[in-house]
Amino acid sequence: MATSDTNENLEKKIIEAAKQLFIENGFKETSMSDIATKVGINRPALHYYFRTKDKMFQAVFGNIILSFVPKVHDIILQKDIPLSERFGKVIDAYFKIFIENPCLPMFMIREIHRDTGHLINAISELHIEQYFHKIIDSLQEEMDCGRLKPVPLPFVFYTFYGLLAAPFLTRNLSLSAFVDNENSFEDMFAQWKPYIIMQMEALLGPLPNPKK
Repeated sequence: MATSDTNENLEKKIIEAAKQLFIENGFKETSMSDIATKVGINRPALHYYFRTKDKMFQAVFGNIILSFVPKVHDIILQKDIPLSERFGKVIDAYFKIFIENPCLPMFMIREIHRDTGHLINAISELHIEQYFHKIIDSLQEEMDCGRLKPVPLPFVFYTFYGLLAAPFLTRNLSLSAFVDNENSFEDMFAQWKPYIIMQMEALLGPLPNPKK
């Protein structure tokens, strides 16, 4: 049991170290040797847990994605809850992840530009397409029945993620220009949250006379 616990703890330590390096430096610029050095083990020991860097990336990316995508899916599908409340809960789910991993939005943008196929493949390996498809289908269904304005789904994506990620993408500037001794970055984001909801409500509705 002790050996099993030790192995599990070391595996978690490896994943956490890899996550930090991937997010800070990007996938391409992070080597298995870098990860082994950060953990304090040799490469053969690292390969015992993860044979390739791609397997490592899938484990790291999977831990992050699976910690919030199912939650977002469940929130969006709660159609009996007002749109503003649903988006508020979704923002909170993303905010938790971004506060824990403030460089994650920049990492995602870098990886999309570096190798979109690699990122899509990592997502495919996690078998989470079902969540994305159901979210898309649910929003489209609400638009079709008149509960939401008929907005092209890419525009919904651009608007929401642009509003959500911008503070984190400009975090260093925000900390220098807008955050003072009385307010933290978290305080500023809390003040920004109602404006995100306001913009999404303005974009999507609801329509005044939805179809029954």
